[in-house]
Amino acid sequence: MNILIQKLHEDAILPQYGSADAAGADLCSVEEITIAPAETKLVHTGLAMAIPQGFGGFIFARSGLATKRGLAPANKVGVIDADYRGEVMVALYNQSAEPQTVLKGERIAQMVFLPCPQATFEPCDSLDETERGSGGFGSTGRK
Repeated sequence: MNILIQKLHEDAILPQYGSADAAGADLCSVEEITIAPAETKLVHTGLAMAIPQGFGGFIFARSGLATKRGLAPANKVGVIDADYRGEVMVALYNQSAEPQTVLKGERIAQMVFLPCPQATFEPCDSLDETERGSGGFGSTGRK
């Protein structure tokens, strides 16, 4: 898949995969920013991209940053639509007890590109029966 990408800032770093089989490409900060405990800040990447129609860009936490420093996307998974052409930013939330400083050029999240077909919604009077039925949260777990 080819992604057209525009650098909006001279220090922006193109996304990179950390290994040959990595699912997500690392996004880097274009600024130094400090995030206080229990605070969310938008961190700029300095990049805009053209995601192909029928796909979305999904922003996930970098596991090391989340587990070692408590920094993870505030919305858990960010969604970049195929028709968005603005700067890709990451809403980082500091879940640690200490202020955390993100350095310019630091890897802050990872982006995964996934197919996103749009559904057609068709009203009906009833749905087919399943073994689970309307069982909600935890209904398929151990008893």
